[in-house]
Amino acid sequence: MRVLITGGAGFVGSHVADRLAAGGHDVVLLDALLPQAHGARRPAWTSAHPFVHGDVRDPDVLATVLRGVDAVCHQAAMVGHGVDASDAPAYAAHNDLGTAVLLAAMHAAGVGRLVLAGSMVVYGEGRYDCAEHGTVRPSPRLPADLDAGRFDPRCPECLHPLAPGLVPEDAPLEPRSTYAATKLAQEHLAAAWARQTGGTVWALRYHNVYGPRMPRDTPYAGVASIFRSALERGTAPRVLEDGRQRRDFVHVTDVAEANALALARDPAAGTCVPVNVCSGEPHTVGELAAALAAAMGGPPPVVMGGSRPGDVRHVTADPTRAGELLGFRARTAFADGIAAFATAPLRAPATAG
Repeated sequence: MRVLITGGAGFVGSHVADRLAAGGHDVVLLDALLPQAHGARRPAWTSAHPFVHGDVRDPDVLATVLRGVDAVCHQAAMVGHGVDASDAPAYAAHNDLGTAVLLAAMHAAGVGRLVLAGSMVVYGEGRYDCAEHGTVRPSPRLPADLDAGRFDPRCPECLHPLAPGLVPEDAPLEPRSTYAATKLAQEHLAAAWARQTGGTVWALRYHNVYGPRMPRDTPYAGVASIFRSALERGTAPRVLEDGRQRRDFVHVTDVAEANALALARDPAAGTCVPVNVCSGEPHTVGELAAALAAAMGGPPPVVMGGSRPGDVRHVTADPTRAGELLGFRARTAFADGIAAFATAPLRAPATAG
């Protein structure tokens, strides 16, 4: 199968390219090499694959690279928490306009199979259960509670503490940041395209991906990269809140495998099917910081308190659907993955420093 990988020089996209090529697919990479994620030149690890330096928002470029393509893995996006609200136009332009232009070009080229890099951020807060009221959507976390160190959300009915659980794909969607809003819009655009064209979409909702080739020293990087950069400077990782916020950390090679499995299976024509791509093994952010500090022989993390606007307390994933529909199960254990990440190659963005 010939597969176009948008964002193919990026963190996840480059691993997807390597995995698909190893599985016998013919891959071509398209990447704009945005300075928020890349150095000044094309990464060396993309040299094994055909590469086009171009923008997914350019229909002329897409018309060329889609010739002879059977499927698209759409990984191109601006990611991360970003700087502030001034990032909104760039997020919308790259993530949503880019997806719309790609879908139109796929329709024109007769390409009907899409694997979309989605995100767990579409959920906002994860699943919570109240001892009295069952599964509930928690009340918003109030600034006064956060300032007082009360970080866990409460039941909207009785205001009692809630127990976090695993969020399934049919949970309510409530994006809390600009990035999250654009990732949900990508899913809606892809679903509309599938209904209109009879195409098929797997929306792979990645949870907290980490591993080799992560960008570093940038506000668009993931938390694992931020912690590692601090430790390399000889400083302690700085953990917000109380460090007990729960996440699902999934290794990038497992994410690449999920993409390969999605390409091997088609959902029903005209559908966009969301699937959690996760380890199924929740850990706290504090555990991540401590494990990485231990692996690097650095100072232990410092818990700072406080929080960022748009942050959620707990979001961990139910892996059941991925197993049933894709045959996917993450294979990299947390301890092994973090130990390897301590010395894994990262990339310095052109804007660093």
